[in-house]
Amino acid sequence: MIEAVDLTKRYGEKLAVDSVSFTVRPGRVTGFLGPNGAGKSTTMRMILGLDRPTAGRVTVNGKQYADHRAPLLEVGALLEAKAVHTGSSARDHLRALAATHGIGRKRVEEVIELTGLTDVAHKRVGGFSLGMGQRLGIAAAMLGDPKTLVLDEPVNGLDPEGVKWVRTMVRYLAGEGRTVFLSSHLMSEMAITADDLVVIGRGRIITTGTVQDIITASTTGSVRVRSPRAGELAETLRRDGVTISSSEPDRLDVTGIDAPAIGELAAQRGIPLHELTPVSASLEEAFMTLTAGEVEYHSEAVGDPDTRQMQEAGR
Repeated sequence: MIEAVDLTKRYGEKLAVDSVSFTVRPGRVTGFLGPNGAGKSTTMRMILGLDRPTAGRVTVNGKQYADHRAPLLEVGALLEAKAVHTGSSARDHLRALAATHGIGRKRVEEVIELTGLTDVAHKRVGGFSLGMGQRLGIAAAMLGDPKTLVLDEPVNGLDPEGVKWVRTMVRYLAGEGRTVFLSSHLMSEMAITADDLVVIGRGRIITTGTVQDIITASTTGSVRVRSPRAGELAETLRRDGVTISSSEPDRLDVTGIDAPAIGELAAQRGIPLHELTPVSASLEEAFMTLTAGEVEYHSEAVGDPDTRQMQEAGR
């Protein structure tokens, strides 16, 4: 379990993390989401004792990370996959880490095989691709067979097979009762991997909860309707709180009223329906809604010279 209480980090005048409190529970995959600059990496560094909090505290399995006598057996972490001596082989790097905790060579070979590094284990890390570097970082995190995993962008640089492998692995580990805390910018992947979410923006907690609860609370689902009398149906449905849009002559996208109610109104008017499909909102939509006012670094639209002026005018 990871517990953060009023966790705060200030760098000079910059308040990077502002009184953050959350709990990451065993047996669950907890996703950590936020825009660039939100304070995710700083929070993860404080969890692992790499940065000292300005105020507040964070514990892992009941203790601060530095107080664990054998931290690799308690917490496995991937924060920066490139933090490896480029002249070492993958196998030598893992053996060196294992030696600090009395972990045998058999376990080193196990994590090499587990992470798909068998064919390149003898090669120097400096020649690794981004994806191979990520696999080595995950192997290092798994080395001590830890109770808790902290993974910062673990699927970065991985191909689709590798992404699926990480998803399957973290779900399996959580199923064993371990604590899994991971960040990612891939909303579609997080939606099917995580059980719970912690969403942060400008160093503050925006919301926490299950994936589905956050999607439901932050977005409005719609209903896709197709009818040869779509215009007449639209007039029938117009009322306070109902929004209707149309991208095709026979199609309506309706929010503010559910599918059964639409079907009943259409039946009363004798309007035939060729489709009546509830469309659930996505985690990406929920994330964009939640963080709309929390983005620190804005990008400009390509080919739109007025974007900068509009952004500055809105500040």
